[in-house]
This record gives sequence, C-alpha cells and structure tokens, in this order.
Amino acid sequence: MNEPHDPLFAVQRRSGNRSETVYWELDLLEDAASDSGVLQPSEENKLAIVEAAAMLREGGTVAFPTETVYGLGADARNTAAVEAVFAAKGRPSDNPLIVHIADPSALDELVTEVHPTAAVLMDAYWPGPLTVVLPVREGVLSSCVTAGLDTVGVRMPDHSVALALISAAGCPVAAPSANRSGRPSPTLASHVMEDLAGYIGGVLDGGAAGVGLESTVVQMQPDGKVAVLRPGGITLEQLAAVVGVEAIAAEPAVVKEFGTSAAAEAPVATAPREHHGAEAVSASSAPRAPGMKYTHYAPRGWLGVVSGSSPQRVADEAASLLQAAQLSGEVTGLLLFEEHKPLYPADPAACVLSLGSLSSPEEGARSLYAALRRFDEAGATYILAEACPYTGLGVAIMNRLMKAAGGSVIDAG
Repeated sequence: MNEPHDPLFAVQRRSGNRSETVYWELDLLEDAASDSGVLQPSEENKLAIVEAAAMLREGGTVAFPTETVYGLGADARNTAAVEAVFAAKGRPSDNPLIVHIADPSALDELVTEVHPTAAVLMDAYWPGPLTVVLPVREGVLSSCVTAGLDTVGVRMPDHSVALALISAAGCPVAAPSANRSGRPSPTLASHVMEDLAGYIGGVLDGGAAGVGLESTVVQMQPDGKVAVLRPGGITLEQLAAVVGVEAIAAEPAVVKEFGTSAAAEAPVATAPREHHGAEAVSASSAPRAPGMKYTHYAPRGWLGVVSGSSPQRVADEAASLLQAAQLSGEVTGLLLFEEHKPLYPADPAACVLSLGSLSSPEEGARSLYAALRRFDEAGATYILAEACPYTGLGVAIMNRLMKAAGGSVIDAG
C-alpha cells in the first residue's frame, strides 16, 4: 500500500491479518419509528457489547453502526487510542474528530458552555444526526481529537448499538467514519471490513445505516447565528424550523461546494485517478469540522458531476461523454435518478446505478456511498453522476458528490 509522505497524514499499519479484527454480528429488530433497528436484549448481543466496550476502555479501536454511517471509535481521552484511529484510517492529523456521547449530561465534563440556541437544537435533534461544535474543556480530551483547536464537535447518535456501546464503555467516544481516508464512507459492516480489517480491533455489525450520510455540523457564531459547517442528515430547512431562517448562516461551501456556474472539462481518455488517501483542497489551518478541508468519499475512478438547465440536457451530455470514454477504452459508470432513465440510450455505461427517485432524497442519501463503492467493484475508471437540486437532503448529497469529484463539474448548458 502506498503511504502518504505528507507529515500531516498518519501512517496506516496492519497489526496482523484480517482475522485479528474481531467481528460481532448483532441481532436487531426493525423499528418503523427509527432509521435503524433496535438492539435485542439477547445474551449474544449483551456479550458483544460488553466485549467491545472493554476493548475501548483498554485503548482499542472498535467500528460501530450509527444512524448516519459506521464510525471508528476510541476513548476520546486516550491519546494512544485516538492516534490508532488516525493511523488505521491514514487520516490527516489536522482533521478533528467528533466525540459521541450517550446522554446530554455528559456534555458537562467535555465543554465549558452551551449557547442557548445550541441547546434548543440539541433538544430538537438529539439523539440524531446533528453535531454541535462547542468550546472544549481543557485537559479532558486528547488534543488529537480537537486537532489543537479550542472547540470540539459533539453528538448523541440515534442508534441503539452506538448508545449501548458508549454507555457500556463509560467514556466519550471519538469516532470518524470507519473507512480509509478519502474513500466512500461505510454504510455496512462489510464496507468497514473491506477497508480496515486487520487494522482495527473489532467491528460491531448492526446492519445498514439508516440515514447514509454523515451528521450535520453546526457552530454558534459570535452574533448568535448558527453556522452550518457541514450539511448532513439534518437539513437546513429542519434547522430553520427550530431557530428561524434568519438565524441560519450556512457557509457558501455548504450550499454550493464549488459553484454550479463553474464548468470543468471531462478528461476523456486520461489515466484513471487513484485515491490512496485524503487530498488537501486548501492550504489553510486545521478545519473547524470534519469534511471541510480534504477530498473525501471518492471512488477509485475519475468522477464528474453533470449539471444542466434540464434533465434532457444532462442526459444528452452525459451519454455523449460516456460514449467517447468507452471508445477510448475507459470502463464507464453512470449514477442517475430513476426518473431520468428513459432519457438515456440503452446501456449508456458499463455500470449504471440509480440513487432512486428525486422525490425521495432519503433513498438517495442511503444509497450514495454504497453506489460509489459498487463502481469500484465494477472496475469503473470514468464515472458521471447527475446533479440534484440544492434543497433538503439534496444539499448534503451534492456536498458529498462534489467532494468525491474533487470539484469536477460538467456544465451541460
């Protein structure tokens, strides 16, 4: 494996073979009121949680399901354990981690204050896919968690396995997504094993993640407004419903990552891009939240996002580019929405995947990362993805697509 030379990047080291990563398969009951199942009180489940919690307390790393994606957890107070997370992922050391708690009362030990507006949002969306960046209490967490910042992102996940694990471990759990940095985030335990087996202590298999995209990250500004640092499972509209539209200060990068007016020429017949780790997209200092500085979520092949004034224009442009790429020897992939399939010719790409219906963005969010991984399985070297509207969950979907594409936008007119 190629190891990054940038000193900001931790070096991934395999402790042994795949069998050295403990795998616990859990029994969950489907719950219509939740994005994830409910952990059954079986002896097997209890034993798995006890063993995984002990591994965390002893300084080990455990991947576990949340309602967003699978996280790779470590005791947030233990520097050696947190460093093991960075090393396993090959994660840049200036990229802060989110701390997961099982009860809001745990905040008292971790942060110095909670702004009243932040408290209102936590009351509304905890447990759930909302991370709040707060002033960190000095000397409690490892400085590796905060990347040297005076703040820390905290959330309470809405998943019975995650809550049971954190409660049993008795410690705040620092957990980025449980994948190799730069790769699509894992929504299944099999994705975790694919990337990290042999590099981490254990994996709790709790089935598919219900939301499928990471949490929304917010931070209070000095003027009292809510800055949205990363879009995610809680939409801008949901935030505004609680605190008012005037209180939301979404950064331009959140709403339109690189701007839809910019066009990028698709590199037909060029060598496929390989991703061996996260790539810095800015030379600035440590990002305030995960997902703000580095290229993420990328498949191994080249990916471009096609945007246009109408679905037909997008389909025509994508079909033309895919045909040219195929003639140049590329293995092509197309990521589209179900309504647009009739707009394309038969077999427009070697691998055609759907994000479901535009009328159900939740389906697109759940399936995005798995789709990007399926392109890798198909050996796709040239991939085009349809853009979606920047509304609701579409903001988060486009944020992830644009990160995965490294800002490569094709303007279909």
